[in-house]
Amino acid sequence: MNDQISVKDLVLAQDKKDWFVADRFGMFIHWGLYSLGARHEWLKNREEITTADYQKYFDNFDPDLYDPKEWARRAREAGMKYVVITTKHHEGFCLFDTKATDYKATSTPYGKDLIKPFVDAFRSEGLRVGFYYSLIDWHHDDFGIDVHHPQRNRLDAAEMNKGRQIIDYAGYMREQVTELLTNYGKIDVMWFDFSYPKRVYRDLPGKGRADWESDKLLKLVRDLQPDIIVNNRLDLLDEEGFLPDITTPEQYTPRQAPKVKGQDVTWEACHTFSGSWGYYRDEQTWKSPEQLIKMLVDTVSLGGNLLMNVGPTGRGTFDGRANDALAVYGEWLRVNGRSIYGAGPSQVQAPADCRLTQNGNRLYLHIYSWPFRHIHIDGFGDKLKYAQFLSDASEVRWLTPEPEVDSNIGVAIPRGSITLELPVLKPDVVVPVIELILKD
Repeated sequence: MNDQISVKDLVLAQDKKDWFVADRFGMFIHWGLYSLGARHEWLKNREEITTADYQKYFDNFDPDLYDPKEWARRAREAGMKYVVITTKHHEGFCLFDTKATDYKATSTPYGKDLIKPFVDAFRSEGLRVGFYYSLIDWHHDDFGIDVHHPQRNRLDAAEMNKGRQIIDYAGYMREQVTELLTNYGKIDVMWFDFSYPKRVYRDLPGKGRADWESDKLLKLVRDLQPDIIVNNRLDLLDEEGFLPDITTPEQYTPRQAPKVKGQDVTWEACHTFSGSWGYYRDEQTWKSPEQLIKMLVDTVSLGGNLLMNVGPTGRGTFDGRANDALAVYGEWLRVNGRSIYGAGPSQVQAPADCRLTQNGNRLYLHIYSWPFRHIHIDGFGDKLKYAQFLSDASEVRWLTPEPEVDSNIGVAIPRGSITLELPVLKPDVVVPVIELILKD
């Protein structure tokens, strides 16, 4: 650790994250040369492709239909409030016009910086902008071969690592991060990915904070953009007093809100519409509308944000299946957004097959499995003032049972419970939401 840097002093103040917690829903975008391979963003790793053989994607990269204004419009219409894009993924290819390498969009047949118009377009639609930047780089000559490197199974991998200087690569990253946080105006999120110091493979060591010089990198980010949110993947958790700005569970929804060092933290789950982050032409495990909405509700009910990913095609368009998924969110949030934006967990226990979120004196009951006529909720007493479906503002009436009178034989009705009276038929909404307004 550099004696001049104390990472605990680089943690963002909680009030700087208020916008993030209120927005709740963002778009992730994974885009790179792998979109031409169209079979997963890790194809260079999975298929152990050499840099020479991977060059064909660079030589043919020409996203002539790229229209960031359309991307931004679709994100806004889907109800997303911020975006994070891969400026450089593990393959090492840069979507921005960096001076540190020629392995960039401006050197391909396309010949233009992809990030500048992207940032302008999303800002114009009112979305905040974040940059993903891979700590891994399978193209860089000083990035040592390790467990995740495409050449990890070569018999001469250890020999190939001789002369590679990870310290020079760390400097290369700082040069590029300086460009990203200097040339594109205010950036709201810096999303680094990822560390694996304990993953040794065939005597090839993993990589973590010592390799990335994470303390210097984080300090650089803070110096350039003091209000930026930085994620938790720099391998700094062992540092005394350090807590990440956000914690980022990937491809799963926790059963309870994550904690770090026993403390509550701001967190964001990141997920894909299908099973791949990058464009995958033949991938078929696309999530249903019900799954998509429930992932958002589950996350917010635990106090987290949801970052849903789109992998654009090699021509710069969104897959039609991705557009359909975005439309699912847009339609549902148009009428149910009050249950998500600015909302969080509720202290009231949700009934079976339901989730609760709360914003001030309003509770939002998300009904996952439609019952016959009634839902029972405990712990209300006489606090409920009014209830309505969010989808159409139609009134929902309720009963307040008296335990001494209304209990069935052998079944105790808790004092202070209410019984919502529902229509027999489920409303035509993927997940219906009832807004419960409490008395002041």
